[in-house]
Amino acid sequence: MHPMLNIAIRAARTAGNIIAKGFENQAELQIEAKGDNDYVTRVDKEAEQAIIHKIKQSYPEHSFVGEEGGVVEGDNDFKWIIDPLDGTTNFIKGIPHFAVSIALMYKGRLDQAVVFDPIRGELFTASRGAGAQLNGFRIRASKAKELSQTILATSFPFRNKTTLPEYQAGFNKIFMQAGDIRRSGSAALDLAYVAAGRYDGYWESGLKPWDIAAGELLVRESGGLVTDFAGGNDPMQKGSIVAGSPKVVQILVKHLK
Repeated sequence: MHPMLNIAIRAARTAGNIIAKGFENQAELQIEAKGDNDYVTRVDKEAEQAIIHKIKQSYPEHSFVGEEGGVVEGDNDFKWIIDPLDGTTNFIKGIPHFAVSIALMYKGRLDQAVVFDPIRGELFTASRGAGAQLNGFRIRASKAKELSQTILATSFPFRNKTTLPEYQAGFNKIFMQAGDIRRSGSAALDLAYVAAGRYDGYWESGLKPWDIAAGELLVRESGGLVTDFAGGNDPMQKGSIVAGSPKVVQILVKHLK
């Protein structure tokens, strides 16, 4: 195992312990609104601080981009992209579906990834060029070649509801061809489930780099394809992502263009 992945796993498990304890003590969450339908809790902040502290113990010179703490300056060749609690609304509502997401970019390329579900104890990991794993066992993306009988995942534009008509047009076309569609509330887990072959495909827009960085590498290393809505190669820059088996992604992009 790559030493930096090993440290990321330790950091994710440390954050996971904080999150699991917070989940058992809902009364003490201290919820703040960051924007429309966008929340942060004391647990998000504590988990992010714990992740950065754990990584800095081994790599004090590295830089960080986190959902809650913003940018921590350092060596930009090594940039950690962190979402300490992806699925905060689920967490607040007592819905046990959320994850820690940690990715390392090395010289501008995704290099290491961890998505950890502390409730189910599922640890998804990937290193560039070395495949993707779930709890140490190799995982592979779906090989679906058409939408019929697929299970897909998506989200709705809850932060910008004015875009719903445009979103709905693509959704309707896809839904009529797909087996069924899920909407779980955690982009990191949606992508991890694509990497594990649980979902055949996934699409979402309005995302930040920390929502998708780790999940993008998981899907690529499991043999899946990842693009933006236009079929381009940089979903983190565009804030929109399509992931799944290569054929499914091609069909989804066609309906989303």
